[in-house]
Amino acid sequence: MSYLFNPDSEKRFSKLMEIFPDKRSVILPGLYLLQKEKGYVDREGMAYLAEKIGPPISLAQVYGVATFYTLYNKKTVGKYHIQICGTSSCYMRGSDKIEEHICSELGIKTGQTTNDGKFTVEEVECLGACGYAPMVQINDAYYENLTNEKVDELLRSLD
Repeated sequence: MSYLFNPDSEKRFSKLMEIFPDKRSVILPGLYLLQKEKGYVDREGMAYLAEKIGPPISLAQVYGVATFYTLYNKKTVGKYHIQICGTSSCYMRGSDKIEEHICSELGIKTGQTTNDGKFTVEEVECLGACGYAPMVQINDAYYENLTNEKVDELLRSLD
């Protein structure tokens, strides 16, 4: 297997293996380490993680977890990963209009990345900020109670 954690991630992974006696508990933070290194989690990384955790954890189990959660990118994303909540609370407060506006401003469709690799836009399931709808997550930060004007300011601040 050609994939290897960098030394810092290797140290963190070893600590996870000490902290969690149930190996299943290492899958989520292990996937997070993989994503922090590459920006996304690919099949090679999932296989590496399954092998590092060891039996009884299999590639199928790691893959199942990675593909269940929207917080793990399965492909390269732009410098700014814009995730738009599309579930009920946000939708009822206009997330579909916010999504249309963002895509229009960036000149892309949902699921695409700008040609310069700067922005990726995706619609995701609930991000847990229903009381502040509509909202988006950009990388690890939440932006809430959005309007088109707030979106314009936000996008300008990321240039």
